[in-house]
Amino acid sequence: MHLHERINALTALGEHLLGEDDYLRAVMHRTYHNNLWFTPANQEQAVKAIAQQFLDSEKLQNWLSQYEIPEPDAPKTVGLVMAGNLPLVGFHDVMCVFAAGHKAKIKLSEKDAYLLPYLLKVLEKIDLHTVAYFEIADRLHDLDATIATGSNNTARYFEAYFGNKPHIIRKNRNAVAVLSGAETDAELLALGSDIFSYFGMGCRNVSKLYAPRGYDFIPLLELLTEYREVVLHDKYKNNFDYNLALCMLSREPYLMGNGIVLIENAAIASPVSCLYYEFYDSITDLEAELNNRSAEIQCIVANAATIALSVVPFGKAQQPGLEDYADGVDTMAFLTKL
Repeated sequence: MHLHERINALTALGEHLLGEDDYLRAVMHRTYHNNLWFTPANQEQAVKAIAQQFLDSEKLQNWLSQYEIPEPDAPKTVGLVMAGNLPLVGFHDVMCVFAAGHKAKIKLSEKDAYLLPYLLKVLEKIDLHTVAYFEIADRLHDLDATIATGSNNTARYFEAYFGNKPHIIRKNRNAVAVLSGAETDAELLALGSDIFSYFGMGCRNVSKLYAPRGYDFIPLLELLTEYREVVLHDKYKNNFDYNLALCMLSREPYLMGNGIVLIENAAIASPVSCLYYEFYDSITDLEAELNNRSAEIQCIVANAATIALSVVPFGKAQQPGLEDYADGVDTMAFLTKL
């Protein structure tokens, strides 16, 4: 397939995903039965974001026009180790490999084993030639390159197993938010989406707040009551009850809202249902700290006037665009140079 044919196929997939598909809904219910974190609503949110942000024809063409994409005589085989923390979280990698004209050999996560195969079947119906570009595999071997996403622990094994070939290996990251105290209620309410979307389990979910010393968190907690329905989810509620009990038993200071526990902690990654916070005295010192800890941070959510770093507006952390590469590594540049 030529590049314009691959773009047309991806665009047609996006149009399909924005329409009605009873079979896709059935796949979503099967996925939910297999993994209760992946509610139908969360899956629908992920599919809609993919269709609107990744598979729009104009956005695709503008994005890919930045790269010189050769039509390889012998496409490379790129192994993809998929994460399972969010629905279809590895779709961007799959799409990049396809757009670059290579073949994706995909190791699915057991937590998300049905959605991507169905989307590939839809692509097959759109254009039969796409079949040659994808393979679902239980084991990854005979690879020319690898893109693997996992935890800090699994990254060590990925390095040992895939390190002898070109690779991108991703570790744990989280989003942080920087508050100045001048945020509007609308901005703080939007921040709730960055915290609670997908139950806070994504690398782009805000897991920690930085606030000026003396910041009053009570108005924020009152606004976050709008997201109180998260505690109706049994698995989230179990995490909330457990972490709240730990704070109470250890006599650790905390603040509690409807569905969230705020804890002062220097770490960036917080447990599900918890949100860490830390006070700062100088925005300049905070900028230096965030730069020093950049390997732990996926993105920074803040008002652009608050801090002189690249930031994502409140409420937009879980709406990445095509150029918002995980860990800041340009996947397409990596693939086009294989």
